[in-house]
Amino acid sequence: MSTPVENSGEPGAASLLPVDDALRAVLHNEVHARPSARVRLPALIVYVAVLNEGIPREAEWEHLRRLPGQQGLAPDALANNFVRLRVAGNTVKWERHSEFTRYSFVQSLPDGALLGARNPDLVASLAIDPTWLRAIPGRTIAAIQLALLHGDLTTVDATLAQAQDWLGGQALVASVMGNNGHSWAVTDFALRDSGFERMLVVAPPGTRDTRAGRISQRLLEIETYRLMALRGLPVAKALGTVLGEAERALADITAALEHKSVSDQQLLDTLVALAARIERAMAEHAYRFSATQAYHTLVVQRIAELREKAIPGTQTLGEFMQRRLSPAMATVAATAQRLASLSERVTRTSALLRTRVDIATEEQNRQLLEKLTRGQDLQLRLQTTVEGLSIAAISYYMISLALYAAKALKAAGVPIHPEMAAGALIPLVLWGVWRATRRLHDKLQAGR
Repeated sequence: MSTPVENSGEPGAASLLPVDDALRAVLHNEVHARPSARVRLPALIVYVAVLNEGIPREAEWEHLRRLPGQQGLAPDALANNFVRLRVAGNTVKWERHSEFTRYSFVQSLPDGALLGARNPDLVASLAIDPTWLRAIPGRTIAAIQLALLHGDLTTVDATLAQAQDWLGGQALVASVMGNNGHSWAVTDFALRDSGFERMLVVAPPGTRDTRAGRISQRLLEIETYRLMALRGLPVAKALGTVLGEAERALADITAALEHKSVSDQQLLDTLVALAARIERAMAEHAYRFSATQAYHTLVVQRIAELREKAIPGTQTLGEFMQRRLSPAMATVAATAQRLASLSERVTRTSALLRTRVDIATEEQNRQLLEKLTRGQDLQLRLQTTVEGLSIAAISYYMISLALYAAKALKAAGVPIHPEMAAGALIPLVLWGVWRATRRLHDKLQAGR
């Protein structure tokens, strides 16, 4: 196995390479962040996974410090979300993940719990203080007692009967693991009165500690990720009723939009309320559905890593998961798709309603423009009429002035006939006034 990068990336560091990226060491060492434990058979692993929502890392650190001999545990020891401790000759492992924290306690398996025992009492033989176990901060999502012990894998029926007695006589789910059949994994996926599930790994003498550690880690992860994946199922079931109501409401809105039986404003208010409800559901549950898919993918990967084969008369872990877990995951996936599809349909309906409102607005604008056009025509006609009257009035006053001027000239002795002179000037005055009015009108039009 490669070793973690220790190059600090400082310019003065002895290196043949350019300066390290700030994240190089962190990213490289991530592969070593959670190494598998070395488990010497026969062994008992007591495993507890708790949801850590609202549980700060400091609370978990304080709880780990209550273990015997761990009063000096530094907070920095938990910085990488993983720590392995030695407590009274046993191993305690703490791992913090995004949604849950898991605790593993590896101890020797009591002599009375070896293969051949019938439903042994494992709680009484715990090396960890039950009070400390009960006080782990968080809410339990998985609790497993995993026993790894020696057995004869060549006597299939006899060993399988012993494993069934060890688990309490219930129906078994069992697999031969590895291409060369190096061990068995046996369980019944049943919760005991103690709150624990039980798993059993049967391996021949000579099984390496590292292999036993990898096997235990995969089995524990399979069950943890299975339960975390199933957290999306109750959400999907509860959301089914909400989605059904929303789909019916959207159908009613679409029908009203088609038949124009409801005002646009009322339709818009109803559609906005429905869209808000759908978007709220997506905001609340999108993460849960995505997490469910991610956990299910991890379950499938871990099962594939077991490279399991069937034991006659039993289901393999993969077959059990396929039969029980897959329908639940299909329900969650269908609900997530249904929610996304409903959101898209609401968007399309909103676009249709917006188009109808735009068309109605354009029609209103067209009618308004027609009214304005008619008003302008009337105003133009009125203006033309007023201009005609203005020409007549101005011409009348000018001819009147000309008549007075002619009378004054006659009184002064000029031989002129005032009325004849005024009558002769009428066409000229009318033309002059009309011409002046048109020039003024043209200047005003040119200035606009």
